[in-house]
Amino acid sequence: MTTPHRPRLLLSPARLVSSLVLLGAVSGIVWAFLAPAERLLVVAEDQGVVLTTESLHRFDAVAIFVGIGLVLGVLSAVAVWGIRKSRGPVAVAALVVGSGLGSGVAALAGMGVARLRFPREDNPSVGSIVAMAPGLSTPMVMVVQPLAAALVYLLLVSLSPHDDLGVGHGDRDEVVTGDESPTVDADGRP
Repeated sequence: MTTPHRPRLLLSPARLVSSLVLLGAVSGIVWAFLAPAERLLVVAEDQGVVLTTESLHRFDAVAIFVGIGLVLGVLSAVAVWGIRKSRGPVAVAALVVGSGLGSGVAALAGMGVARLRFPREDNPSVGSIVAMAPGLSTPMVMVVQPLAAALVYLLLVSLSPHDDLGVGHGDRDEVVTGDESPTVDADGRP
């Protein structure tokens, strides 16, 4: 009697990394449209003064990037955990590497699109207000997505009741023929 073939859903590490890099590019473009520009008053040639409360937009840009990275890190970890046959150290390594690369691509793509959205004026007149493209003031924001992904995956691993993380051995079914005698201890009890 043959058992029906169950399809195995495996996620290759290369496919996972490339998917996370692609998601990073999309999230960077989303960030570029959500992050506000910083407005400056031109006081002299090549010299501007930040308008009141406009300096807060630097924080806004960083906070939006961190929020998007946090959401992507959590969702990608849950999605990778959902594929049972791919669970393990290779999956978490690909998840962290892909999230790190995706976060870097998000920063590059986002700042590139933001520069296209808010182009720099060559010679603004004195007294005019110009908009500067948003940017990321620190590269540390790129750590959030891989860190969130690793921590969520670690949480899911620690909550797993199975020693093998629930992967199982679907291809190897144990067959008991009845020819084996039960094991007994020294007293003759099974």
